[in-house]
Amino acid sequence: MTSRDLVLVSLFAAIIVALGMLPAIPLAFIPVPITAQTLGVMLAGLILGRKRGAAAILVIYVLVAIGLPILAGGRGGLGAFAGPTAGFLIGWLPGAYICGALAEHAAENDNPLRQTFGFFIAAVAGGVVVVYFLGIAWLAYGVGMGISPAVAGSMGFVPGDLIKAVLAALAARAVMLGYPLLPQRLSSDA
Repeated sequence: MTSRDLVLVSLFAAIIVALGMLPAIPLAFIPVPITAQTLGVMLAGLILGRKRGAAAILVIYVLVAIGLPILAGGRGGLGAFAGPTAGFLIGWLPGAYICGALAEHAAENDNPLRQTFGFFIAAVAGGVVVVYFLGIAWLAYGVGMGISPAVAGSMGFVPGDLIKAVLAALAARAVMLGYPLLPQRLSSDA
């Protein structure tokens, strides 16, 4: 990794931390609050690509593990990896990676509308589908909530996360126009 890559990874880790400072909105029917940090996960993948986006999440994991209260609601420490939200937190890493991989592919499209739509699909695939899959699995089996209540409770987050995906796609497109950061795919990466 170059020094530029390290700066970008640190910047996006800081963005995710800053989004965690926004107050979490608790819901009565599920022990997982609404937070803005998944927007940061989507942005990291869409703007930095798969490797650097995932690296930003690894920085977050280290900061959380050493006890810094950087997660929404001022949470931090190893307990965050065992609580009700642990599956969603763990889902950030593959989520950012998938967002980045799909965004790198979408960036190859010269049509602005198709590129933006590709970024949206990447954000939904990584930042919603992957994160929800692991989050719901943890709620159902790790917490013992059961699959039906975990799925039903998590569906309340979908509209907000789709809005986050739209915002992330628009931001990624704007960055692509002004200062493209996604790595160029080589023919051997395809």
